[in-house]
Amino acid sequence: MLKRVSSFATNLNLVQRFTIVSFVVMIFGMISIGRWVAEQIKIGVIKETAATTALYMDSFISPILQDLGSSPTLTPEHFEELGNLLNETDLGDQTVTIKIWSSDHHVLYSDTPSLMGRDFPTTEDLEESWQGEVAAEISNLEAEENVEEHKSYKSLLEIYSPVRLSGTNQIIAVTEFYQKVDVLEAEIIAAQEQSWIVVGATMFISYLLLIGFVQYASNTIEQQEADLKNHVERLTDLLARNEELNRRVRRAAANTTAFNERFLRRTSSELHDGPIQEIGLALARLERVKSQNDTCRLIDANYKCTDHLPTAKTSLQTALNEIRSIATGLGLPQLEYFTLPEILTSVVRAHEKQTGTKVMLSMNELPERTPLEIKITAYRLIQEALNNAHNYAGGAGQQVRVRYQNSFVLIEISDKGPGFDVNRPVESGEREHLGLAGMRERVESLGGSFKIESRKNQGTKVIAALSLQNIGENENG
Repeated sequence: MLKRVSSFATNLNLVQRFTIVSFVVMIFGMISIGRWVAEQIKIGVIKETAATTALYMDSFISPILQDLGSSPTLTPEHFEELGNLLNETDLGDQTVTIKIWSSDHHVLYSDTPSLMGRDFPTTEDLEESWQGEVAAEISNLEAEENVEEHKSYKSLLEIYSPVRLSGTNQIIAVTEFYQKVDVLEAEIIAAQEQSWIVVGATMFISYLLLIGFVQYASNTIEQQEADLKNHVERLTDLLARNEELNRRVRRAAANTTAFNERFLRRTSSELHDGPIQEIGLALARLERVKSQNDTCRLIDANYKCTDHLPTAKTSLQTALNEIRSIATGLGLPQLEYFTLPEILTSVVRAHEKQTGTKVMLSMNELPERTPLEIKITAYRLIQEALNNAHNYAGGAGQQVRVRYQNSFVLIEISDKGPGFDVNRPVESGEREHLGLAGMRERVESLGGSFKIESRKNQGTKVIAALSLQNIGENENG
């Protein structure tokens, strides 16, 4: 049973749950308020009836009882006047029975002769009347003094009214009289029925207004949720498109890097196969011409043969060396056939051989398969950073640290040179900063991060993080 109720409640939306719960609360609230209002109406009707009746009765009885101000008892003449008052006037038609109490709870008079002269326990209403208030209630006639009345009636309106000495506030007696409740109960029931109708209608209208407001608020929230969901879906789609565009840009940048390297390799090959070969041939011919020139001088020492040939040879030799150096720098080894650790070792050892300096290399467990673009960028980054360390720091304290962490290849190249102020404005054409800009561009084009740390006389550190994610789908060992 509980499972069915729980399942039923779970399938309801918030408005339906609120409707059911608020209906139950409204019913309980209506019952509580209705009962309280009905009780207040009953009390009010009884008090109003008692006050009116007491005032009416006092106008007849008070003049007869004024002698109690000087005497604690009533005389037979008083009894006769009271009897005539009840039997010969309309007052008797409205009153079932009457008692007159003294301050010591003694019945001075009663239309039931057996009660006169007797003492009975005091009641709350009797004490309240001795305090000067009119007290009344619908009595079930269960008290000892109401034995005779209980034989004929189930309930009567019991009213206690104080009798004051004329011209003063002194209470000389309390009149207790009983009236039939048929008409009074009919009035109370009619008033209570009207109150129940008012309370019920008010609660029902309030319930409908509340449900309407909640439904409106729920519809507004649902509409806002739908709009928000649409916005989220559009933003999600936009982010997905942006991510796809970003991935394409990175792939294009990676492909551009590979294309540039292939272009540089071809340029290097063309320089080697073209101008270098021609210059080499020219130098060989000049060597022969120089030999002939030396022979010419042996024949005639004063004859000026081709003295300009040594200068031409020297110039050609210098140009050849520079072109070879440029071609060597432009061309890269066939990196796609090497692992990343092999490439890092190769670039460091090449630098040591070329510059005659020492480089401390440390690597952790690097991935065996790495995209070609990462290999190229790592090679160029370390090559340029070490060249700067050699050129500007004299190769002092050169270190290369490479580690793999969370899909990132982290590279640090540092030296113990004089360092520089990284915040100093860069002047146009500074070779050092052009190299740094080239390194930054290479790293960031692949979605990585690049940072320079340097201070005066504290060396320089180049830090780069290359992500292995979102790079071209082709990986080479």
